[in-house]
Amino acid sequence: MTTNPHHLIGQFLEMLAAERGAAENTLQAYRRDMDDFLAFLKTRDGTLTTVVPADIAAYMRSVSEAGLAPASRARRLSALRQLFKFLAAEGVIAEDPAHGLESPKQARALPKTLSVAEVDRLIETARARIAPAKGRDRVRALRLYALIEMLYATGMRVSELVTLPRSVLAGDGRVLAIKGKGGRERLVPLNAAAQAALDRYLNVGFEDDVAPMLATKWLFASRGAAGHFTRQRLGQELKQLAIEAGLDPERVSPHVLRHAFASHLLDRGADLRAVQQLLGHADISTTQIYTHVLEERLKRLVFEHHPLAVRERGRNS
Repeated sequence: MTTNPHHLIGQFLEMLAAERGAAENTLQAYRRDMDDFLAFLKTRDGTLTTVVPADIAAYMRSVSEAGLAPASRARRLSALRQLFKFLAAEGVIAEDPAHGLESPKQARALPKTLSVAEVDRLIETARARIAPAKGRDRVRALRLYALIEMLYATGMRVSELVTLPRSVLAGDGRVLAIKGKGGRERLVPLNAAAQAALDRYLNVGFEDDVAPMLATKWLFASRGAAGHFTRQRLGQELKQLAIEAGLDPERVSPHVLRHAFASHLLDRGADLRAVQQLLGHADISTTQIYTHVLEERLKRLVFEHHPLAVRERGRNS
């Protein structure tokens, strides 16, 4: 195999396209990253076949100092790892110089959430749709209302909620046995509002034009191919409901209601371990992200309402 760096990179990209089905945009991004790395090597009188771990570490420091975001730096290091793994497998180099290098740590984005008042507004808007609706429209309105009440009451993942079988109601109805990620089972309680919303939906009646929507094994049945309401459709309906409720639809999704469930519980003193169990998180560090949401909220509260902060703003205005 040639040692010309541009030819080597070309062969690497051909492998990505042929064996991994990489898209053209991905290949172009990788080529730009490789060209940037080659330009850096040139300043150190190095080539692809003579790279050592210190060269890659120095390159990563240089792009960091240039202001490249952690996510972009991580992508570049990932590209270099794949390139050198390929060159080592092809026998072009004896050892992989990128092996063992750690990716740049990325700041974890805080989850989006809604205030209690905003969730209440969303739920009330869903409830208001029910009274004037008839026939199938009434079933749809009751179904959406029950879905929202259950999402906010349990913090279930949307995929868990829409695929609930009717057999989940075999117990007393106040606690549901949920099978989550990795087949792990957990119990989630239903509050009175969620129970009432679910009962209204299930007891809507079996008129001729409604029965086909309800007579399936799924709790939230649908006439679609899946047989049950889909997470995509629930996301779309929540966006429309948000508009009706006067909320920014970009801030509203099934997952945001899961975040609201967790952050509102913690805000009212719930134990972090209990919230972890309710959410079905395998690792408590995943649940701890919600404590950061509360910390940010408390900071804003102090900065916006503390007398000293108000006084300081007055001086600067």
